[in-house]
Formats: sequence, structure tokens, C-alpha cells
Amino acid sequence: MKTLFRILGLIAAILAVVLSVLPLSNLAFIPAIAALVFGLIAFLMAKQQQEPRKSIQLIFILTIIALSLATYKSIFSESEVGNTEELEKTEQKSEEEAIEELEELDLDDIDIE
Repeated sequence: MKTLFRILGLIAAILAVVLSVLPLSNLAFIPAIAALVFGLIAFLMAKQQQEPRKSIQLIFILTIIALSLATYKSIFSESEVGNTEELEKTEQKSEEEAIEELEELDLDDIDIE
């Protein structure tokens, strides 16, 4: 049972670190909290049975790193919305060009049978 919590904690901590580096760093908080819970459970089980706690320390270190990165990115990074008017104009222009191309095609020559 204690190895299950160690493995789950390690997977959640690694996932939290990976997510904290990506642009969607706010999603890193979910596996980071799960890693803290699994690490705490594994720590309490290891404490009762007097076993080494190196892997549990790794879980906590990775979780702290992930939480630090995600918090830093959420505080100091700004999300900017670009000029959507230009995008809408190019989209409308491409739609008009596509309609013109379809009108130019001669669809009477095509046999469906």
C-alpha cells in the first residue's frame, strides 16, 4: 500500500512539474495538490514502519518546484489577446475566395454514377 502511494505521488509530482512549464501552468495545481496528499500519506506510513524516506522527499521537492513555477507564472505572466479584427477580415476574405472558386468550377461534367 505504501508503494502505491509513493508511485502515485511521484507520478503526480512529475506531471505537476511538466504542466507548470507549459503555457497552461494553472493546471499544475491539481496534480501538485494530489502529489502532496499522496506524499503525506506515504510519509505517515513510512514513519510508522521506520523505513527510509528518500523517495518521499523527492515527491515533496518536485511538488515544491512545480508549485513555485506555476505560482510565478500565474503572478508575473500576462495573457494578451491579439487584434481580432484582422483575423476576422482574413477569414471573411478566404471565405469569399472559396465561394468564387466553387462558382468557377464546372460541376456539370461530373458523373456521380
